[in-house]
Amino acid sequence: MRVLTVNAGSTSLKVAAVVDGAAAPRVASLDDALAGAPPDAIAHRVVHGGDRTAPVLVDERVMDELLALADLAPLHQPPALDALTTCRAAWPAVPNVACFDTAFHSTIPAAARTYALPARWRDTVKVYGFHGLSCAWAAGRVAAMAPDVRRLVVAHLGGGQSLTAVLDGRSVLTTMGFTPLDGLVMATRCGSLDPGAVLWLQRHGVDDLERVLEHDSGLLGLCGTADMREVHARADAGDTDAQSAFDVWCHRVRTNLGACVAALEGLDALVFTGGVGEHDRRARAAIATDFHWLGVDIVDGPDDGDDREITAPGAAVRTFVIEAREDLQLAAEATALLRG
Repeated sequence: MRVLTVNAGSTSLKVAAVVDGAAAPRVASLDDALAGAPPDAIAHRVVHGGDRTAPVLVDERVMDELLALADLAPLHQPPALDALTTCRAAWPAVPNVACFDTAFHSTIPAAARTYALPARWRDTVKVYGFHGLSCAWAAGRVAAMAPDVRRLVVAHLGGGQSLTAVLDGRSVLTTMGFTPLDGLVMATRCGSLDPGAVLWLQRHGVDDLERVLEHDSGLLGLCGTADMREVHARADAGDTDAQSAFDVWCHRVRTNLGACVAALEGLDALVFTGGVGEHDRRARAAIATDFHWLGVDIVDGPDDGDDREITAPGAAVRTFVIEAREDLQLAAEATALLRG
């Protein structure tokens, strides 16, 4: 079975072919893919699925439903819907399957999902969680590599960043909430922010507040660059703003990871994935040092791109680096749906 996977991010569009569960050579663009032979199915990453708990075959009713959710993920939902529209028009006979980042987090308990708001808002304004496809893939890989691991934290660290507490393969807590703005300090997103501060900014004339929080904050807002590699280089050169930005980033990871450990009542394994998680040894070392008291200790070698364990001998908590393979997760979910 040949599945074309379409991963529409806020600033990129990744297209890949997966044949019988194995990755084929990456496709340069969606236009290139559409110029070739039709696949058996197309699997789309859709960030927001509302209350859906599983992938769905896309028809007009589903398209309307996903369009109505666009204002909950304004950077991610429109590009995914554009790609869906393009693929459905190009190959009307090929099934398109929407796979949702929010679906993996549908298992979060009500107490962890609920905001303290009036009842008329709580059905909509709640914790949805994101990066679910990446978390599902990482959790599945750890289950294969270390079947005895029950209490797992997935650290998806890239442009967008989140932590997810996973118990027996099910999400029980995640740092992104109602939108992908919440939680950790990200490349250009602020992460958690007191709602009173948002109101204060509005009252003081910040007319482009959405842009400020989505595009001008995070590492970029703290020190003028969104690239963690540049943050490290400038900190090494004595740049105090860059060092402060990394310190703030570490503090937010430390406190949120502590919350995940509390929700799990302990920790068996920690997983790093995403661009920073997979390739930034300094970031991994900082987090491991912060949780040395819990039993995290790593021996970190060159980043060779392979899934690997970096646990130091004698460490109580196992640590893994897992390549983010949302394409393979998308293909697996679409294949399972279409084969019933």
